[in-house]
Amino acid sequence: MKKSLHVSAAGFAAFAALTVAACGTGTGAGRGEAPALKESLTGRFHIGTALSADHIHERDALADAIIVRHFDAIVPENCMKSGPMQPREGEFFWNDADRFVEYGEKHGMWITGHCLVWHSQAPSWFFTDADGNDVSREVLIERMRSHIHAVVGRYKGRVRGWDVVNEAIMEDGSYRQSRFVRIIGEDFIPLAFQFAHEADPDAELYYNDYNEWFPGKRDAIVKLVGELKARGLRIDGVGMQGHVGMNSPTVDEYRAAIDAYGKAGVKVMITELDMSALPSPTRRGGAGGANIADTVGYREAMNPFTSAISNEVSEQWNARMGELFRLFLERDDVVSRVTLWGVTDATSWKNDFPMPGRTDYPLLFDRQYGAKPVVWDIANMAGEIK
Repeated sequence: MKKSLHVSAAGFAAFAALTVAACGTGTGAGRGEAPALKESLTGRFHIGTALSADHIHERDALADAIIVRHFDAIVPENCMKSGPMQPREGEFFWNDADRFVEYGEKHGMWITGHCLVWHSQAPSWFFTDADGNDVSREVLIERMRSHIHAVVGRYKGRVRGWDVVNEAIMEDGSYRQSRFVRIIGEDFIPLAFQFAHEADPDAELYYNDYNEWFPGKRDAIVKLVGELKARGLRIDGVGMQGHVGMNSPTVDEYRAAIDAYGKAGVKVMITELDMSALPSPTRRGGAGGANIADTVGYREAMNPFTSAISNEVSEQWNARMGELFRLFLERDDVVSRVTLWGVTDATSWKNDFPMPGRTDYPLLFDRQYGAKPVVWDIANMAGEIK
């Protein structure tokens, strides 16, 4: 049953605030209405965002206004991962995933499913028998096949592409010693791509990872792409997550990775882009240190902008994010999608990572739901770079 709509004074105030956010005030105040990113980037690449449960169920009207105006592609933050999707064997929770797909269809968006096989956020039953021991290779393969067929099959023809395998390779190029590798072996990856293609032959299939610009990992992913193609399996793209910092990776390092994947014959997608404005934490002086004063000082140094980001760091952040988008535009012959991992700074996962209580500023829209200056810069660059 649909709820009836009535406007109170509080409701009118919320609507006014929504209008302000959609027009891109906040960090970019004084510039007028922010250009719609999806219109600025038409013909270049899809521009997307990750949706939380609040976004999927449209419980945040301010964020919804940004999503609909600026983005033409979506991916779910959590609801399609195997743990939330199938918490107990044979018992699927479809509600959030169904709503996610319906949201994308309602707004004519490119819908990506994330993710089918991942060592993290997988249910414990997936790997164990009734006695808590590891299952056999054959049992795990069948559970993987059954899960992929059920999920991909349910959204056949509706989800345009799938992150089939997530984060399976280490920075040195070795395979992560996950339970998938320990029980099945490294061929769990081609098996996953085979099962996904069986479930929906028309869907695009991707491998997705972070620190994907490290030379060892980059070369291993290129090798993986070649091996999948040699087996006659479908792989359409490599997802470069894009969780970057203010100083690393360099633009040249990121360019080298994009070029390497493009030369491997697949599309490149920036799939989880955010850029922390905070210092990179180190073990030195962290929680657990003997000197409490050192620990407190360390935490303060690692969380310098608890109420607002400084103008100097804000300018540096906008300039660096602009450099990355310039690279994406220069490589739009292979870059097919750029997806931000979240909608605004206020709800980004970076706020509590890697220590609770951190206040970060990693996305294109600020804590007041306003567009940052780089949104205008992206529009200008899109018009200049051919």
